[in-house]
Amino acid sequence: MFDMYGNFAFWVALAVAIVVILIIFKTAVIVPQQSAYVIESLGKYSRTLRAGFHVLIPFIESAAYKHSLKELAFDIPEQVCITRDNVQVGVDGVLYLQVMNPERASYGITDFAFAISQLAQTTLRSEIGKIDLDRTFEERGMINANVVSELDKASDPWGVKVLRYEIKNINPPQDVLTAMEKQMRAEREKRAVVLTSEGERDAKINEAEGEKQRVIKESEAAKQQQINEAEGEAAAILAVATATAEGLQQVGQALVTEGGESAMQLRIAEAYVEQFGNLAKEGNTLVVPSNLTDLSSMIALATNIARK
Repeated sequence: MFDMYGNFAFWVALAVAIVVILIIFKTAVIVPQQSAYVIESLGKYSRTLRAGFHVLIPFIESAAYKHSLKELAFDIPEQVCITRDNVQVGVDGVLYLQVMNPERASYGITDFAFAISQLAQTTLRSEIGKIDLDRTFEERGMINANVVSELDKASDPWGVKVLRYEIKNINPPQDVLTAMEKQMRAEREKRAVVLTSEGERDAKINEAEGEKQRVIKESEAAKQQQINEAEGEAAAILAVATATAEGLQQVGQALVTEGGESAMQLRIAEAYVEQFGNLAKEGNTLVVPSNLTDLSSMIALATNIARK
């Protein structure tokens, strides 16, 4: 009888232990890093659990919502947008956001990811409609910034921060792409013609400038040559005049010395005879002065001139 009661008590204790273990297993919560669990007590918000080990009150508390606090990326599917110049383009992108307040993300909206994704599509259509097709390729940064600004304002009550939005592709229709290719080809050909004409113009300008410089250099060289020749002739004339003046000065000084006048008379006589002899050699006809024999009178005349 004792063995029967003993076995019964053992199995009861074992069952209680198992129930306790199951209750602890069900009520013990381990929150991973960069995660947050929203706890409800009897259906009402109680508290938010961060990373670590936590124990809930059995049958009263439960983890109603589980949020990741990491940065989340959502693909925004391609949608048709109409630009300001009425061209349809397909645009898709990627949206990056992060849960900042788990409580508001749980109770502020049913599905914040779906809501922000839909809001991103409508905002993108609005931004694309403000600009022309050509600018959509150039203003991607501006479009992304405007979309992020609008989404961040809308998602703030939900406890979600929109970090950035990136446009992946902008796909115009095929006929528009063909027209754009033709336009770009024509623009490249235009630039090539302009560059060629500018090159020819610059070449002609350089040739004209070179010819101008050559003419200037030649005229400057001719001018300098004339200046040099004039300076040379002036220097030669000055040298001859200086030498003549010095010779005359020396002759004058020699005349006032003793025997100078006699030497002058002898020199005049010799020069007279020499020049008369040269005159006789040069021609067949010789005109003899009437006073040729009066050499003394010629010397006297020359002497008087020298004295004066």
